[in-house]
Amino acid sequence: MPTPPLTVEDLQRHRPRLLGLAYRMLGELAPAEDVVQDAYLRWHQEGSRDIQSAEAWLVTVVSRLAIDRLRRAATERAAYDGPWLPEPVLTEVTTPEQTAERASDLSVALLVLLESLKPEERVAFLLREVFGEEYETLARVLGRNEPAVRQLVHRARERVREGRPRFPAPPGMKEQLLQRFLSALGTGDQAALVSMLAPGVTFTSDGGGKAYAARKRIDGADRIIRMLLGLRQKLSGTMEHRIVSLNGQPAALTFRDGLLFHATMLDVDGEHIRAIYRVLNPDKLQRLERDAIHLA
Repeated sequence: MPTPPLTVEDLQRHRPRLLGLAYRMLGELAPAEDVVQDAYLRWHQEGSRDIQSAEAWLVTVVSRLAIDRLRRAATERAAYDGPWLPEPVLTEVTTPEQTAERASDLSVALLVLLESLKPEERVAFLLREVFGEEYETLARVLGRNEPAVRQLVHRARERVREGRPRFPAPPGMKEQLLQRFLSALGTGDQAALVSMLAPGVTFTSDGGGKAYAARKRIDGADRIIRMLLGLRQKLSGTMEHRIVSLNGQPAALTFRDGLLFHATMLDVDGEHIRAIYRVLNPDKLQRLERDAIHLA
């Protein structure tokens, strides 16, 4: 019997999960949307097959398409001008589906960690640790036996665990630190910055060759503070900070003379900032600026 076409309701029901998986794999929204759309087109092309579960079939196809896309992207990211960071996305909750997706970790800090994994390790980790899929599903997606995919997940889990904070931040601490960080930058309070930055803190900025940004990651509180306070003195114009939720975490959108200048996200270890991520590439801010208008 021919497989019935997906209805509008089917698309709406499956899309948050599929897009969430594709975005976590690729770190960019437009390619993630392309992968999901391609999966839907393939569903219609497979109309004569007996597909028992639309969701399982689509998860498999999206996973494989994302792996292929990620392999092609590796060359582009190797030639990227300066550090590459994921495209930040607003995660304001407006629907139950988005609430469920926010419950899964999609922080920029995690996505940066996932960049160190091979594509197969990345999809295995995400399907198991974030989306709760059974090992049987992972084996089908990757075309491997269950012991092999269990080993993939184990290796990926260990590498991610090594890069995560040792101590969870107390409730509300991330937003408090972000507010204090912005306030200290605004007043040039070096002592306040020293008190909140971990000694081994890192600063990564993504300009993509289209905006002024550090060409390499900056390590150490002293170097980062000197750089940030130096920028404060050089930059002209009116600066406005807006606290929003990006990738499920408190973050700051900074507007310069009314235009979105950069997005800043923090990774927190206990009560100190262990990493600062700043996206300045206008290509990665375009959608964010448009979406932020609706939150004003």
